[in-house]
Amino acid sequence: MSTTIEQSIDVAVPVGVAYNQWTQFTEFPRFMEGVDQVEQVNDTRTHWKTSIAGVKREFDAEITEQLPDERIAWTSTGEPRQAGVVTFHHLAPQQTRVMLQMEFVPEGAVEKAGAATHLVERRIKGDLKRFKEFIEAKGGETGGWRGEVGQNPTA
Repeated sequence: MSTTIEQSIDVAVPVGVAYNQWTQFTEFPRFMEGVDQVEQVNDTRTHWKTSIAGVKREFDAEITEQLPDERIAWTSTGEPRQAGVVTFHHLAPQQTRVMLQMEFVPEGAVEKAGAATHLVERRIKGDLKRFKEFIEAKGGETGGWRGEVGQNPTA
């Protein structure tokens, strides 16, 4: 059975700055708890190394949709099964709402307990709070990728 989590946070930077920073996947360990390393394999594939509640995992994720300043959607290419989308909403010139929706299938007793006790939801909320602190403290993005990725309906 899958679990869906939705969280959002408002950040005091323009939408383009928030979006550009989110495209810098190799920076995720700086604000995402349990993420040890993210390698950008190519424009649409990332390789993740995580340590969460004593469980170490490595997995690949594929970006399925990416529209600059609007959204980035992804899905894992194997186990653990997860997919999600992050969207960016212009609220004011220096104010952006970052909304994250993630669906995952908990594996094993530790992950199932974490889902049941909303541990993962609290972790994602904390990750967004740390993203806010990170981007607002920097005052700008560390880089950005403005390419578009779309689903090919004939694939």
